[in-house]
Amino acid sequence: MDKMIHTSLSAMRGIMNRQTAIANNMANADTIGFRAEVVNAKARYLDGPTLDSRAMSKESVLSADMNGGPVNATGRPLDIALDGDALLAVQAPDGDEGYTRRGDLQTTESGLLVTGDGHPVLGEGGPITIPPNDSINISADGAIFIVPRGGDASQPQEIDRLKLASPAGSEIIKHNDTLFRVKGGGALPGDPDARLTAASLEGSNVNMTTVLVDMIEASRAWETQVKLLTTAKDIDESGARIMSMPGQ
Repeated sequence: MDKMIHTSLSAMRGIMNRQTAIANNMANADTIGFRAEVVNAKARYLDGPTLDSRAMSKESVLSADMNGGPVNATGRPLDIALDGDALLAVQAPDGDEGYTRRGDLQTTESGLLVTGDGHPVLGEGGPITIPPNDSINISADGAIFIVPRGGDASQPQEIDRLKLASPAGSEIIKHNDTLFRVKGGGALPGDPDARLTAASLEGSNVNMTTVLVDMIEASRAWETQVKLLTTAKDIDESGARIMSMPGQ
């Protein structure tokens, strides 16, 4: 029963990862630009003599549902909704370049432009700093224009350009910090054709009906594995009783 027990336990670990992803999706159903996490499952065979008959289950969050969420106009100059599959480049907590669809931009006291969850937004030369201004505007191609304090409103100045990237042709994965990264490291090149919709925000693409169905299926899968463990235990105990009988 060793094979059944260990295979079932590996499946239970995978189901726990799936339940974690489902819970995270539910918690972020109203998070701006959130992409629902997708759990990938695959069989992992053990190497070695007589072991290739065992296939352990391995499930982990490596990707996300990249379908778009609802876009709503806000009228706020620093709000952006990325069009198509475009991604906004930001600085991740570890200093690497990450990517997000979150477009509720804001400035810190020092003028640093950050996303709503605090990641510095990257431009053509690194993190973007917004000088004091009377007004600000972001164009469809990501160019940032401001009217300096006391400046001529008819002559806005371009101070930087958001780095917009496209994952086409590259494999990206989703990390626990909700940012996308290039698999294996590195950075995506800027996409000159990427566009955004200014003064608008894209909502989460989490479908609560689908999430609830996934949660029920994961719960039933867990119950099935528990029954398998119970069956394995009963068979093992029956075998032990038979072996302990006189004459055996």
